[in-house]
Amino acid sequence: MSQPVKLQFTPNRPQMPPKHFADLTAQQRIDALADLGLSKFRADQIARHYYGRYEADISTMTDLPEAKRQEVADALFPELMSPLRTHDTDDGETTKSLWRLHDGTLLESVLMRYPERATLCISSQAGCGMNCPFCATGQGGLDRNLTTGEIVDQVRAAAKMLHDEGSRLSNIVFMGMGEPLANYKRVVSAVRQITAPVPEGFGISQRNVVVSTVGLAPAIRRLADEDLSVTLAVSLHTPDDELRDTLVPINTRYSVEEVLDAARYYADRSGRRVSIEYALIRDINDHDFRADMLGRKLHRALGSKVHVNLIPLNPTPGSKWDASPKERQDEFVRRVRAQGVPCTVRDTKGQEIAAACGQLAAEEK
Repeated sequence: MSQPVKLQFTPNRPQMPPKHFADLTAQQRIDALADLGLSKFRADQIARHYYGRYEADISTMTDLPEAKRQEVADALFPELMSPLRTHDTDDGETTKSLWRLHDGTLLESVLMRYPERATLCISSQAGCGMNCPFCATGQGGLDRNLTTGEIVDQVRAAAKMLHDEGSRLSNIVFMGMGEPLANYKRVVSAVRQITAPVPEGFGISQRNVVVSTVGLAPAIRRLADEDLSVTLAVSLHTPDDELRDTLVPINTRYSVEEVLDAARYYADRSGRRVSIEYALIRDINDHDFRADMLGRKLHRALGSKVHVNLIPLNPTPGSKWDASPKERQDEFVRRVRAQGVPCTVRDTKGQEIAAACGQLAAEEK
């Protein structure tokens, strides 16, 4: 019998996050505005500013009655995040932001600009309770779940930055701090707001949204039943339970087989190919036999509905974990492909600005 997994948690902070426009349903927004003496059509007006123009500053919403703007700001637009540090690299193509939330909690997001797209990596939790030993966020523990508003406002802030640059945000990946499926309801609510057309959301295609997980099998199945067409990314990191119990401790609760069964269910329900994330770690999970085993297991479980995304590990300061050398990486790719499974190496950005999730927050702490 498997032993219960020990996840790393810290006590919840007592101060509840303030309610934000993005936390409310359409009817709740109408009701809140009615309490301020404003008609229901104002909710649509405000939504067009927030989702269509990426504005959260009520003073810019000049079609609202001037006498009511401060009341609307106080009721629906509390400041959720204040910028603490921003780092640019890759000739300005990559921007990593460290935010301080209302209660002092730290949050990270990374904006990556490419010639044909702009991708934002967002956080779903402040910290993480999954306790993966090679991950800076996991070693810091979990502070708390983020609210829907705190997740959505990361997107708005990045979209606003790109809009001011004359560009647009096209892709969202839930690969920042935290385990998205451990904050399930808020993440799904955020996904719907990210992908709904203006004025219900930002209008980003569901096919351009990636939701990652370390392998919460029941939540993967639940997500499959949401009838979304987002890409599921499973952070597998090794194909065998023996090593995965150490690298990804939740594996003692949901085995590799259970995770891949759930991933197959998601692929069948959504029609989307599942991405398998694999951080390649020198002398830990980069062996030939593991590459062969990974390819065989994925081909058997998912057939053509899978792609391996190999990630050169971004080491954290003082860590014993290191990236595999280039020749080992190339051989690993070759062996996975030999089993009939597509495998590519992720383009790494921002290594010199502590781009591994959790590094900036850890430095600040």
